[in-house]
Amino acid sequence: MKIYVPGDSGALALGADRVAAAVEIEATRKGIRADLVRNGSRGLYWLEPMMEMETEEGRVAYGSVSPRDVAPIFDLGKSHPRFLGRAEEIPYLKNQQRLTFSRSGITVPLSIEDYIANEGFSGLVNALKMTGAAIVSAVTESGLRGRGGAAFPTGIKWKTVLEAESDLKYVVCNADEGDSGTFSDRMVMENDPFMLMEGMIIAGLATGASYGYIYVRSEYPHACSTLLEAAEILEKAGYLGESVLDSDKSFHIEVRRAAGSYVCGEETAMLESMEGRRGIVRAKPPLPAISGLFGKPTVINNVISFSAVPFILANGAEAYRNYGTGRSRGTLPIQLAGNVKHGGLIERAFGVTLNELIYEYGGGTASGRPVRAVQVGGPLGAYIPESLFDTQLDYEAFIKIGGTLGHGGIVVFDDSVDMMEQARYAMEFCAIESCGKCTPCRIGSVRGMEVIDGIASGSQQIGLLRDLCDTMLNGSLCAMGGMTPYPVLSALNHFPEDFAERRKK
Repeated sequence: MKIYVPGDSGALALGADRVAAAVEIEATRKGIRADLVRNGSRGLYWLEPMMEMETEEGRVAYGSVSPRDVAPIFDLGKSHPRFLGRAEEIPYLKNQQRLTFSRSGITVPLSIEDYIANEGFSGLVNALKMTGAAIVSAVTESGLRGRGGAAFPTGIKWKTVLEAESDLKYVVCNADEGDSGTFSDRMVMENDPFMLMEGMIIAGLATGASYGYIYVRSEYPHACSTLLEAAEILEKAGYLGESVLDSDKSFHIEVRRAAGSYVCGEETAMLESMEGRRGIVRAKPPLPAISGLFGKPTVINNVISFSAVPFILANGAEAYRNYGTGRSRGTLPIQLAGNVKHGGLIERAFGVTLNELIYEYGGGTASGRPVRAVQVGGPLGAYIPESLFDTQLDYEAFIKIGGTLGHGGIVVFDDSVDMMEQARYAMEFCAIESCGKCTPCRIGSVRGMEVIDGIASGSQQIGLLRDLCDTMLNGSLCAMGGMTPYPVLSALNHFPEDFAERRKK
């Protein structure tokens, strides 16, 4: 009998190790030969720890299992109240379109055999038969855009690095995932690390780069250790090193632990940190694609961007492009969090609406109160009111409503939220996390807190806050200060009553 208990850190935080220990104890007590497998998480965090058992019908799941549930599950089987049926048939999972996360929760993260058996390295094998220009063309035709927030076409970035003349080029994965309510990067690194590395190797083949770095936030110790072990496994198996799969191409990957600053999620601040300096934003030009890490042409993408590449090279650009809408092609791993019943990872093609995500997947609020707003795109994303919940997840559609998709994080708030407090939090967050290089961000965020405090006491005007936001939006050196006005202005525009009521007090 095979029994699966996730080793994902989200599941561990909810007691997965204790469940695994209970499984071993109960199997021994009953004299059952059980193979305990520590798989990855399927991303249904509202059901973690989720225990699965191999049966003639396939893998069946039990949700929100505690150690005391294990013995009754052995005894009652399908009759146990935590029985969910076949894992793939759980509606939350069945109604998704998983391309990037097709293996998550199914395979053992560090089993190269599992990875290969589930289409792993098919893209790399195809890429080794192609020229760099042909790989870049395939990525361009797929319509893949950066999943880190800016949504810049990945193929154009790779083409710039390919055409840059240099004796050395780099591939850098920005894995400094710091947005509130986001965890898709962590899930990839912990649950399917070979996919990320395959995407980076393909990027190296496409652009002529021979060295890759993964810059991982220091708060992700499980991800760091998994990546280090994964790189060692791939090198021994011939997928990394001086001769990738016995070809004349070389590629090496090094894991770098981040310095712990939110602003290092910005690509040039990350490069400064990687080079041993304080993480502050660089002025552009030159672009990193021309002069990046150590002054060399550098491909910089985030985890999900690189992780989409193996599917494209394995199945063709058209297969990926067939998903999505408008200029937003493929799928987006959406992370649903906050005051929501069913928080977790949802991978869907672009075009799904906020209403579908909040109610059909999320089940509404955990508090049972009405949903008042959602913040999309991290702590500097706009607050979207219920009147706009029919908006499709599409880069251009969100720009039209003054928002951004960012990294795909969605945080839900019920009707008890105070939107002026949320607006002040955005300014405070910027003040704390600013690298301090440019005046609009460094000073503007502090003045922003003061102005909002003044509005609360009735001594300052909302017009002044709007003027300040305009200065930060148009004058900041990077998105740290440039995006701080998004949550502030969206709170002012969509929830003016919160500011008006406070001013009267």
